[in-house]
Amino acid sequence: MQILTWNDIKEDVMNPLAGRKALHAENMTIARFRFDKGNKVAMHHHINDQVTMVESGAVRMTCGDETFILKAGQFVHVPPNVPHGNEALEDTIIIEIFSPRREDWITGDDSYLRQK
Repeated sequence: MQILTWNDIKEDVMNPLAGRKALHAENMTIARFRFDKGNKVAMHHHINDQVTMVESGAVRMTCGDETFILKAGQFVHVPPNVPHGNEALEDTIIIEIFSPRREDWITGDDSYLRQK
């Protein structure tokens, strides 16, 4: 077993306004996103259950037909295959947990995250 901090994991720069640090286990992925104000994650969906937790900052998030503001200390569950996306309203840190693990990230099929 290895005890880590986010400082131990190299950031993958997604675009000029966003970076991601991720740890993939056998059945889950945990990730820490850095979204600068104005970063947008395009609407997308995937087979994974997702929990999105805002550590600091705020995002406008759309899940299915609902749009809401998610602020520091708040979190939301996004069920599998529900379309969702967000926009950083300020500099924001988000922690996300996925099950099963994000195979698309491992294979590099995550272009929706790499858009500005």
